[in-house]
Amino acid sequence: MESRTKKKRRRKLRWKRIILLTFFALFITGGLFVYNIYGSVVNAVDKMSTTFDRGKSDKREDEVEFNKKDPISILLVGVDERKEDSGRTDSMLILTVNPELKSTKIVSIPRDTRAELIDKSDHDNDTISKMNHAYAYGGIGMTIDSIENFLNIPIDYYVKVNMEGFRDIVDAVGGIDVDNKYAFELDGTYLSKGDHHLDGEEALQYARMRKQDPNGDFGRQERQREVITKVIKKGASVSGLTNYDEILGALSDNVETSLKMQEIVSMQKSYLKAANSIEKIEIPGENETIDGTWFYLVDDDTRQAISDELRTHLGLKTTEIVSSSANDGTDFASSSESDNNMDS
Repeated sequence: MESRTKKKRRRKLRWKRIILLTFFALFITGGLFVYNIYGSVVNAVDKMSTTFDRGKSDKREDEVEFNKKDPISILLVGVDERKEDSGRTDSMLILTVNPELKSTKIVSIPRDTRAELIDKSDHDNDTISKMNHAYAYGGIGMTIDSIENFLNIPIDYYVKVNMEGFRDIVDAVGGIDVDNKYAFELDGTYLSKGDHHLDGEEALQYARMRKQDPNGDFGRQERQREVITKVIKKGASVSGLTNYDEILGALSDNVETSLKMQEIVSMQKSYLKAANSIEKIEIPGENETIDGTWFYLVDDDTRQAISDELRTHLGLKTTEIVSSSANDGTDFASSSESDNNMDS
């Protein structure tokens, strides 16, 4: 009897250790960014967590409460921070997560979207430009404020991934397998059409390529979601956990998030089932050249429809968006010259 009791205790202790050593560090994308790893996760999360704190979004009346399973929104940005420029967002994805409905919606904002870029610290700096330039003008704060203004929704949290360092994350999980639809060459990397096992550098170029894709930015957005999703699955596998130190190091060096440890733990408990139903939403628009600069124009009716869908999913009342002058070629602050200088 005593030996059976001891065995039960040992099994309980062993199971508790497994639970304590299991943790997801990121919450993101082609579904939810759920990354299960074990080890010294607390230090890694502390390093990833930023001191940047916007507080409650102006688009909300009340603070988000995880214990009440409030729907939340998360902005995922992949930032291209190369040495030769000030940096801009390569990808912008908004996730709205409703744990009661057990569903998630994901919206990709095309990087060339012409929009009002909002600087809440000094509205004299507000301008009209490409949405992906908000990061260069005013960092993550201006990016969040501009997206909130564009879709009239709150952004509760963000996760920022350094795309230059993303190769380290891919290498840390041992690479990923993809079926490349279009042969291309980019920055010295050539990939033929067909199946490939990509290392970090190849995966980075695979996620960046757009000019040789007939679907342009939409094609690139789809590949970025594919790469991130496969990295998550590979890292969460048993084989991926054998080199958790390398994975944690790559994450903590290249990821920044406003999520804190307790919030991530709360998400795992209450929000994980929302990944069972994922709806991807694209923003329809038209390409147009204005003052020599290529833009993606989204009309106000489209913005309103997407805003209504996302606000409803977040459990918020729908409200009328502020009409934008970004689609008529009128600027309240000219930015065409800087747009031409920043395009890649």
